[in-house]
Amino acid sequence: MGSSELRVLGISGSPRKAATDFVVRKALEYAEKKYKIKTDYFHFYGKKINFCLHCDYCIRTKKGCIQKDDMVEVYAELEEADAMLFGTPVYNGTLSGQLKTLFDRCRALVAKNPKALKNKVGAGIAVGGDRLGGQEFALLTIHSFLLINKMIPVSGGALGANLGGTVWSRDLGAKGVEEDVEGFKSVYKTVDRLVELAILLRKTR
Repeated sequence: MGSSELRVLGISGSPRKAATDFVVRKALEYAEKKYKIKTDYFHFYGKKINFCLHCDYCIRTKKGCIQKDDMVEVYAELEEADAMLFGTPVYNGTLSGQLKTLFDRCRALVAKNPKALKNKVGAGIAVGGDRLGGQEFALLTIHSFLLINKMIPVSGGALGANLGGTVWSRDLGAKGVEEDVEGFKSVYKTVDRLVELAILLRKTR
């Protein structure tokens, strides 16, 4: 069921190389091994991505964003990808400010090319210090971004991965999430559905 041409982009919306970084990397590794596909990875650690200024340069000129920071790298990877997996730590019951900033800055990408994200498949993973600390709210926000940009949101389905991957770190970083067996089941179910649908869509084109 694989395709050597299919590209899945994983993004860790954490400013640290800790739990979310670990989970997204593991998810991409799983996708590569099981489906023999190409994966790319972007993380915020050491990167500079500024807030959207709402200056409307992108709307007026259709030439992308006026800011030339590390978001330039993200734009290129988003356009290349067939499917995207967005990971976020849970901050105050929802997604991280870093991932929200990336979402806001995608306005420039879509203003330049309205089809840049259209009909691409997307899914989310939320990592919380508490077992029930806002993971589903974070995933719903990710799904909202996907819908607004005419993407196709998926999850791992009922019985364990209702809105996507939900992982518990116990505030122990990579060590904590590595021990969350049930959490990783939800991640892998979500990755299965993400790749399955991306392959199906490619066959219909």
